[in-house]
Order: sequence, then C-alpha cells, then structure tokens
Amino acid sequence: MPPINGTALFVAALVATVGALAFPVWSYADRSGTGEANLAAGTVATQWGPLSAADRDLIVRVRLAGLWELPAGQQAMERAPSEAIKEAADHLIVGHTDLDRRVRIIAAQLGVELPNQPNEQQQGWLREMTAASGVQYEYKFANLLRAAHGKIFPAIGAVRNSTRNTLVRQLASDANQTVLDHITVLEKTGRVDFDAIANDMVAGTTASPSGPPAPVPGQLVPSAPAAQATGDIKTTSRPSPGAPGTVNTKRPDPVDSQGVLG
Repeated sequence: MPPINGTALFVAALVATVGALAFPVWSYADRSGTGEANLAAGTVATQWGPLSAADRDLIVRVRLAGLWELPAGQQAMERAPSEAIKEAADHLIVGHTDLDRRVRIIAAQLGVELPNQPNEQQQGWLREMTAASGVQYEYKFANLLRAAHGKIFPAIGAVRNSTRNTLVRQLASDANQTVLDHITVLEKTGRVDFDAIANDMVAGTTASPSGPPAPVPGQLVPSAPAAQATGDIKTTSRPSPGAPGTVNTKRPDPVDSQGVLG
C-alpha cells in the first residue's frame, strides 16, 4: 500500500472505535444463578422456538449493518475510484438489499422492533468516508467496512450455534454467507490493512500464544497423510461450490407470512 499521510492516526482510531460496532452480543458471564435460569432470562416463546436476548440482538445488528453499509456502497459506486472498490460496493448493495429484506420479514414474524437509521458510530464512519478522497477514500472504505464485518462474523457464529429459534438460525446462516462474501471482496481491493486487524485482535491480551511451535527456517517438515474415509464408502455430496476466493450466496427466498414486502 502506498504511504498515506495520517494513516497511522487513522489505524489507531480504527482499532479504538470499531470494537464498539453496534451492540455487544448478550452475555451471561456476569449473571448469577443457574445456567437454565440465565438462558431463560429475557427469552420469550414463539411458534418457531424460544427467542432469546442474543437472538434479538443479532436481528437488530443485521438491520443496522445494512443501514450504513448500503449507503456506503452506493457512495463508492457513484465515486467509482477504482474497479476493485466498485466491485466491493456492488457486493455491499446487493448483499444488504437481500439481507435487509430477510431481516424485516423475520423481525415482523417474531415481533422485534427494528431501527430505521444507523447508530451514531455508523453515521460517523459514513461522514469519515464522505470527507475523504482519492487513495485515502479507498483506504477508509476498505478498512472501516472490513473491520466492521470482521467484528460481527464471530458474533453470527455464536448465535448460529446457540439459538433455538429456527428463523434466527436461518437468518444467521444467511448473514454468515453475506458477511463472508463482503470480507472476501473487500480484501480483493488490496487496501485492507491486515497489520491493524491483527493488532486489534491481540490488543489488551496478556496470555502467551498457543498452538504448534514456530517453524525453523530451512527445516523441512514431513508431509501429512491424507485424511479420508476408508472402506467401501459411497458419498454423494460435493464441496461448497465456487472458485477459490469466491462465496456462493444463492439461497431460497424467505417466506413473507406477515406481508412485509407488500
């Protein structure tokens, strides 16, 4: 990436601010009582299964993501500073238009009230991008959006793992595909600062890194044997479609039982 005046200041601000993306996923870590009681706290019954506070939090966060990323994508398409940024903007517009349609349907079915404008922090990110130009605009566009997607990615997985509500489980699956697609295409711009992302991940941690030992330069390691089934096993499935570096985002349309789409 070419040198940019003020880049270091921007990275520091990015690390400090993006951790507060939308709302934190509901945590039971500081709640007293039994596990069953904590799980029941804030949970309501629906015909699609229990709807927890974490479920509702994800629904709102998906809506909020679209409320600022759609205008961010539209602005980038209009400015079209480069074809790579324009491609990323295209994915943002298409992905969040589709995801917003899905989240509005699900929210209506579950009785969850949705916000109608980005939160204050997201509005600030849009103002930052609007004020930038040239290479700095590309850098802010790619890094603000990449960092935001990186923060919500594990939150989606946590809700997908724990939810007992079938509508929320489907929304989490859909959001996972969309976010991974946007992460992939934002990285293709060549403007993502991976050092800043890595530093953000370890900021404030004190534990020593775990995992296998560091490789020794020049030392060859033995090849690992293939992991495969043995015997006369017949399989019919195939790996997920799509060329390397792409994400398949095709999925069935949601059932609009509340007539949200008119």
